[in-house]
Amino acid sequence: MRSITLACCLALLTLGRSQAQQAPESKAPENQAPANQAATFAGSEVCQACHEDLFNAIRKSPHGVLESDKKRGWEGKTCESCHGPGSKHAESTSPDDIRNPAKLAASETARTCLACHLNQPSQSGRIRSGHAKSQVACVSCHSVHDAGRGLVARKAAAVNTQCAGCHISAWSQFQKPFKHRLPEGAMSCVDCHNPHGNALPGTTRAAAGAEPGCFSCHSDKRGPFTFEHAPVRFEGCAGCHEPHGSQNPRMLTRADVRFVCLECHANLPSQTTEKTALGVVPPAFHDLRTARYQNCTVCHQKIHGSNVNRDLLR
Repeated sequence: MRSITLACCLALLTLGRSQAQQAPESKAPENQAPANQAATFAGSEVCQACHEDLFNAIRKSPHGVLESDKKRGWEGKTCESCHGPGSKHAESTSPDDIRNPAKLAASETARTCLACHLNQPSQSGRIRSGHAKSQVACVSCHSVHDAGRGLVARKAAAVNTQCAGCHISAWSQFQKPFKHRLPEGAMSCVDCHNPHGNALPGTTRAAAGAEPGCFSCHSDKRGPFTFEHAPVRFEGCAGCHEPHGSQNPRMLTRADVRFVCLECHANLPSQTTEKTALGVVPPAFHDLRTARYQNCTVCHQKIHGSNVNRDLLR
């Protein structure tokens, strides 16, 4: 009897194994997406449901035109044009599932902005500018969501305050006695500098082609002149002048005019054959021990260039 019971148990065990092997594998529900599936665009209405204040602010900004931008394909996807597809973020509400340009590396943030702004007149030099080389992101100066302030400060005083936050040494030069009138709010840094960059040193703005931006205001110094003063052409205004501020009333690089001139004109041979008359080193024709020769511009008045005199006397 015991042997028959044992045989029945073995038969049932064998039958259960065969049925388990023939059972079909369980399948995941059809509506369940794989975990590694890429995020898709959710649309501005989904973003507005949670971020209504930011959505309303950006609609009032210049970036609000993206809501109807069919050319670039951002129609109805204003938020996702910068933050990327937001379907995963809408499901999880986790900040890790959405791109935040403010938390990206400066190069990644610039790449996001330049997807639309590349080759536009004011932003065409962003890649080669000093801000780009110093890893300064676009969002460091531009406030994309702030509708009250706008994308960037516009008033001269606000622009100067923003620039001075990083360029402390340059701003300190404007505290000298003679300077351009930036502290008074009559000018701003962007009147002379292009923050998005260009090919000129210091990202200075150009005037009339490739000429220094100083000529935009000081056009009487432009020329062309029959007799040019070489530093004006080859070194530019900054060869003799301190554009941010100086101790000299003419904003020269030295407190006295003669010291500026002597940087180039010292110890130069004169037309005389006497050994003691070499340039302006005493004793010479321009004997600096004499008061009449201690201010070069008393005689050489047209130091930027002249049309009538080779020595720039008039």
